[in-house]
Amino acid sequence: MSEWIAIGALGLVAVGIPLGMMAVSAILRPSVPEQGKRATYESGEVPTGTARVQFNIQYYMVALLFVVFDVETVLIFPWAVIYRSALDQGVALSTVLLPMLAFVGILVVGLVWAWRNGAVKWVKSPLANRRKTERNA
Repeated sequence: MSEWIAIGALGLVAVGIPLGMMAVSAILRPSVPEQGKRATYESGEVPTGTARVQFNIQYYMVALLFVVFDVETVLIFPWAVIYRSALDQGVALSTVLLPMLAFVGILVVGLVWAWRNGAVKWVKSPLANRRKTERNA
């Protein structure tokens, strides 16, 4: 039962410290309301144009693929650490190797699918091509 008390105390400390820091900050910080602080951009400049900017979807696709394959690396690392010790303890090679090969195989199938659908193909925008043509002309 004492381990649960320690876990509860750690939880209270984990929640109490940030809340305490925010409370002290709210009490001690200066409050100087100005018109410039209420503007969309606090630099004092008047905003021009719209705040909506369209980004190329390829940025998100590359980020998503990075996250997927980064998680793959995180999952392969513990397997690589225990691989040798599992074989030394007499576990069959197929028992240790086949699940990881199936995991990597599923990821390779996903990568091939993404590649064939053009998720990793970087396409320049028509605006960038037009600007390049105007500069060369």
